[in-house]
Amino acid sequence: MTDGDREVATRMAEAALAWLDSLDAEQRAAAAWPAPDTGGAAEAERTRWFYTPTDHGGLTFHQQRPAQHRLAMRVVASGLSEAGYTTVATVLGLENVLDRVEGFSVNWGRERTRDPGMYYLRVFGEPGGREPWGWRFGGHHVSINNLVVDGRVAATTPCFLGADPAASPLLGGAALRPLGSAEDLARDLVQSLHPDLARRAVLLSRPPNDVVAGNSTAIEDRVVKRSELWRPGQHVPDRAGQPVTGLDGENRRALALTAAPRGAPGSELDAAQRELLRALLSTYLDRVPEAVSPLSRYDDPAALDAVHFAWAGSTTAGEPHYYRLQGARLLVEWTNVHRGANHAHAVWRDPEADFGGDVLAAHHAAHHAV
Repeated sequence: MTDGDREVATRMAEAALAWLDSLDAEQRAAAAWPAPDTGGAAEAERTRWFYTPTDHGGLTFHQQRPAQHRLAMRVVASGLSEAGYTTVATVLGLENVLDRVEGFSVNWGRERTRDPGMYYLRVFGEPGGREPWGWRFGGHHVSINNLVVDGRVAATTPCFLGADPAASPLLGGAALRPLGSAEDLARDLVQSLHPDLARRAVLLSRPPNDVVAGNSTAIEDRVVKRSELWRPGQHVPDRAGQPVTGLDGENRRALALTAAPRGAPGSELDAAQRELLRALLSTYLDRVPEAVSPLSRYDDPAALDAVHFAWAGSTTAGEPHYYRLQGARLLVEWTNVHRGANHAHAVWRDPEADFGGDVLAAHHAAHHAV
């Protein structure tokens, strides 16, 4: 491992400290949380995450002065590549576009429902040094989770981005599609498969309503309910007790997350298809700085061989669909179903070590054993 992850961790710490130092006592009470640990209420909060417009935990933009808001965005930028930051900033701005799409009329009992000021930043522990610390930034369609241990970035997942609308008109006939490449590359890949391999890749003729793992803390084969997508006491969606996927019975089992990946393996793709697969991976793994991205892992042909590509729903552009990429320490899920297939969710996870639980446990065993 190079020192690049240390440099990223240093930038994160400098940005987080500058932001925390700008806050008054009341603001810090919401912004600063106990250090990452191997259990307890504080750790349960660190590993609780959302991608809906609910309370993500932390200090919102609304609770900060403009100069503090700027410092908060510096923290966000410290954990992202340039392209990743631009995409996140665009997703935040889409709240204003979505408000217009809905006629500025949606009312969930708060002052503004589609709200670009309702994004939350929270720091866990003391930034810098060798002790574990981390930070989380989230709001509607954004969840960024970072852990630093022994001065190195130990985890950058779960990492969720969404877009509603997924495509919006711009002047001159252009379109704003923040996640467009993640959709187009996957469709190109599934459409390129020969019939036998396509039958293995397409797991179900209809897509799930949402990503199968939802906002679960740990990836496992269980039904995530719609109510879990919202913090208790906040707005609860209709059909709260139903599965987020809208699937049951054989349909649910067809798309269930299993330890052995389903779909078409990279090992059976031709050279052009493998290029598409790696390019598709980059639309997720390039969200973070190059020094902490696992994308280079897939320069190894054996690693790319082990990535499985699966699809559900229509393969025709503009129609509802879902796909996933699954392999060792990798789960990517995508849906574009609602608003006439104009509402995208795209999440990157590490099934073995989301939130850096493995590194955190090793650190505590080495340095804090009784």
